[in-house]
Amino acid sequence: MRPRQSRPRLLQAMIDAFSLPDLRRRILLTVGILVAFRFIAHVPLPGVNAAALTQLFNTNAMLGMLDLFSGGAMRNFSIAAMGVYPYITASIIMQLMVPIFPQLQALTQEGEAGRHKINLYTHWLTVPSAALAAYGQLILLQRENVVATASPLSTVAIIMSMIAGTMFLVWLGELITEYGIGNGVSIIIFGGIVAGLPQSIGQGYLARGQFFGLAIYIIIALATAILIVIFTEAHRRIPVQYARSVFRGGRMYKQSGATHIPLRVNTAGMIPLIFAMSLVIFPSIIASYFAAAPSAEPNWANQLMTIFSPSTPLPLGLVYWLLYFLLVVAFSFFYTMVVFQQQDLPGVLQKQGGFIPGVRPGKQTSAYLNAVIYHITWAGALFLAFVAIIPFFAREVTGVQALQLSSIGMLIVIGVVLDTMKQLEAQLVMRRYEGFIK
Repeated sequence: MRPRQSRPRLLQAMIDAFSLPDLRRRILLTVGILVAFRFIAHVPLPGVNAAALTQLFNTNAMLGMLDLFSGGAMRNFSIAAMGVYPYITASIIMQLMVPIFPQLQALTQEGEAGRHKINLYTHWLTVPSAALAAYGQLILLQRENVVATASPLSTVAIIMSMIAGTMFLVWLGELITEYGIGNGVSIIIFGGIVAGLPQSIGQGYLARGQFFGLAIYIIIALATAILIVIFTEAHRRIPVQYARSVFRGGRMYKQSGATHIPLRVNTAGMIPLIFAMSLVIFPSIIASYFAAAPSAEPNWANQLMTIFSPSTPLPLGLVYWLLYFLLVVAFSFFYTMVVFQQQDLPGVLQKQGGFIPGVRPGKQTSAYLNAVIYHITWAGALFLAFVAIIPFFAREVTGVQALQLSSIGMLIVIGVVLDTMKQLEAQLVMRRYEGFIK
């Protein structure tokens, strides 16, 4: 046992995981699916001018950031150019529709069968969402003379191919969730982000000789990662006591127990960043349809595109980042309250015979929990807003204009790593192995 204890715990945990046939199979299946995803990301669609496509992504910071999430699939205009983001959009829409429609609220009360139906509706909603996103990408590339204007039949074929690519990636993600390790859809996104990092660093920093800026950027990225881990794991523990009556041996006995409810500081996760970014770039997208050609004199639409662009330098660029900051704070409160109301913790406690010491069940418990979640959400909202504008500060401090790793990407990568580590640790603990954390 001495050699085993002398190894680092992370290394020992990986050795233990691969020594178990079932866990080794899960890990290898997850890795194999990620490899298949990388092959799919390099299957191009026809009719693309590769040189013009590369030039477009080099000059458009927003497209470069979106390409990072797809792992280069968008830059290649492959069948997986949209990744699994139409599915993420459909999931968010369904989650927001649950408190609005009583039929969906009833499904959430039906347990596993209800969740299965909601998941099925989410898959159906993914198809039109993917179709709209594919058509938008195709029109954008045609306007930039990257893709030749095709016949209606060719356009339909390209859109159907991109929809099929998205749905295939969603299916791969569900295979990982069921037979692999971690949340499959999140791991697919994680694989796309990580796969695009080496090329981004190599072309954006080392090729330009900005070694000092790269060093400062790494320091900022590490500090941001530590901050994200702290706030991702931070929670407020609400003490709860249970009083139950148990019939045993012909007599009624009263049993009591104590536990706690962990209310997360960052309940909303990365969703407020996605909502805020979608709104803040919307004026630029609309203005792009009215903008003058590059060879012509700029008009009001070109000016609007400049204002709502993340790459615009100070002082005009401050408009984009300040609006982004405020929208993240607002959406953090909105989404947290929506999720918290769906959980119905006061009702769950009352059904299970639980109560918060010093607080009466019912309305007082609901008011108390709402006040607590409101106060801790301020910390989570300001944290998300600060993380959202970190790329702006990093660009200004380092002077590196090719900064591609966004706050959403960092939140996704760190969140997936933490979640996967916890699931792997749980598998090891079930088999009486030492995990990552004591």
